[in-house]
Amino acid sequence: MLKSLLLTAMAATLAASVGFANPPILKPTLKVTIPVDRITPTNGQQMYVNYCATCHGIDGRGHGPVAIQLKTPPTDLTALSRNNRGKFPDSHIATVLQSGVELTAHGTAAMPVWGPIFGRMNQANPQERLLRISNLSRYLQTLQAK
Repeated sequence: MLKSLLLTAMAATLAASVGFANPPILKPTLKVTIPVDRITPTNGQQMYVNYCATCHGIDGRGHGPVAIQLKTPPTDLTALSRNNRGKFPDSHIATVLQSGVELTAHGTAAMPVWGPIFGRMNQANPQERLLRISNLSRYLQTLQAK
């Protein structure tokens, strides 16, 4: 009797210690602050660095510091022309920049970092939003692999 009580107590102690030894792993949350007011809508490169490079990388190849947090790797922006038979898909890029794209990596149609910011710009100043999209698209053309 004492032996079975001792074994039960040891099993309970072992189970409790295993439970405390392996606490659940919490995913770190990522918070990105973007200084929208300081970035001119005429500088596509500066907008790219501030809005896009965190996921797509400074070189546009999809290896930004946030890329490892996404379920699906970011698009290699240097291959846009190559993937469209040598023609830069400017109308598609403008649509993606305006409306986003439905990807499991993002979870929603809006680009996760700056989608809400551009959305607020659309309400406040639609011309500035279009200027930003046009200049960002023009900069993406310069990143295309030769």
